[in-house]
Amino acid sequence: MAKFSEIIADDVPVLVDFYATWCGPCQTMMPVLEQLKKDLGEKVKIIKVDVDKNQPLAAQFNVRGVPAFMIFKNGKQVWRGSGVQPITELKHQIQKA
Repeated sequence: MAKFSEIIADDVPVLVDFYATWCGPCQTMMPVLEQLKKDLGEKVKIIKVDVDKNQPLAAQFNVRGVPAFMIFKNGKQVWRGSGVQPITELKHQIQKA
């Protein structure tokens, strides 16, 4: 994925969703992420990374299962979670970042 390092270097928290099109729990998280973006607006950037199309990036961040979530701020990973996450946890981690 081109420019990934530039995207995560932002001073606004960046939530990265590592997902796969065939993953049921990933599909479950889609409306949660949409609601999160509506709720937080410009306070967060959300990007989705298809692990099947971006295997080197998934390997770089040691993604072994999907969905996997990471929050970056100023280029540094500040949180990591895997599996279905409640919106309250994602909001808490983003606001803490």
